[in-house]
Amino acid sequence: MGAQWKQAGREEAAQKKGQIVSKLVREIMVAAKLGGGDPALNARLAVAVEKARKSSVTRDTIERAIKKGSGQTDEPVNFETITYEGFAPHKVPVIVECLTDNRNRTAPDIRNLFKAGTLGQPGSMAFFFDRLGIVEATHTDASRDPEGDAIEAGAQDVGPLETSEIPAGSIGATFSTDVKDLAAVTSWLAKAGWKISASELRHVAKNPVQLADAHRKEVTDFLNALDDHDDVHRVYVAL
Repeated sequence: MGAQWKQAGREEAAQKKGQIVSKLVREIMVAAKLGGGDPALNARLAVAVEKARKSSVTRDTIERAIKKGSGQTDEPVNFETITYEGFAPHKVPVIVECLTDNRNRTAPDIRNLFKAGTLGQPGSMAFFFDRLGIVEATHTDASRDPEGDAIEAGAQDVGPLETSEIPAGSIGATFSTDVKDLAAVTSWLAKAGWKISASELRHVAKNPVQLADAHRKEVTDFLNALDDHDDVHRVYVAL
């Protein structure tokens, strides 16, 4: 049994890696379609390419995705963004963004996942979230003033960067913007020497729900089931 269990684990890990690569490639294609194939002029594409590289996606795969998304091949890119809203277990609001080329396949799958979750159910969750532009970035100058740069860039607010991947001797910050200002703020920060690790529109919870540890595990299991679906691109939760 031990050998079989190990083999099953390797197969599951390989499947998971393939799923991650597929989602990263899909994001590259959509970013290139919406903003063009030059990462220097397309912040969303630049971030998508960097994430793909960190996940060991090959250069050939990245280049093919950019060419396909930007219309340099005869293969059309027909992905559309579809949003689903509902409650996770224990009445935790959730918004799910999908990138799909077949909404007739995706919609029933997501509805079934909500039904399968304990108390999971569809409903309108927009009230519980703000729609904001979010820029996550690091700067090699540890004495840099993020608040001053936020004001200069035209960001609404700035806070700490919640990640352990801040290089030694650098600082990190998360800038929030109006939806319409995301591209301009990202461009200003990049020119000021900030290395952008994320530049995207997000649903940000207004009042995160407080849960006991036992309840949190149920919510986490439900969210993982959503995130494991091939078409799910982003999962936002009020935690």
